Amino acid sequence: MTIHAAMQETPQAGFLSGYLETLGLVERLHRLLLDLIKDEFERLGIPEVNAVQALLIFNIGGAEVTAGELKSRGYYQGSNVSYNLRKLVEGGFMHHERSLVDRRSVRVRLTERGAEVRDIVAALFRRHAETMEARGLIARLMAEETNLTLKRLERYWTDQIRYIY
Repeated sequence: MTIHAAMQETPQAGFLSGYLETLGLVERLHRLLLDLIKDEFERLGIPEVNAVQALLIFNIGGAEVTAGELKSRGYYQGSNVSYNLRKLVEGGFMHHERSLVDRRSVRVRLTERGAEVRDIVAALFRRHAETMEARGLIARLMAEETNLTLKRLERYWTDQIRYIY
């Protein structure tokens, strides 16, 4: 008997199948989100910033943060965020300043150019939300329920990483 066949015979098989589908959807949706952002910047003729960097800029918003704060918020992995922040500073999208208290710590904030990128991403997301709502693709209650489910999944995974069962 194969593992797949054995899974189908258990009462939990339906949940496992749904969970695996959710994992695949989350992964594909993240890649599609990056593709949507990339396409928007290509359409606007802005090749200097990639989709990951544009999303990083959007998530920083008007705040002044450290790379560690971005990692602790769960947005980015360590080397990924450090590399992209450095590129964004070099490209003039971010200001950086060493902390006077801890010289190892660098705080970053958007430049005017970075704020323009943030606004482009915000406008893209606003257009998507307005279009989906207008077409009835995703009702507000459905979005809230989906967000609640994804937050529970996030909390469960976080607990697994921290060894809390």
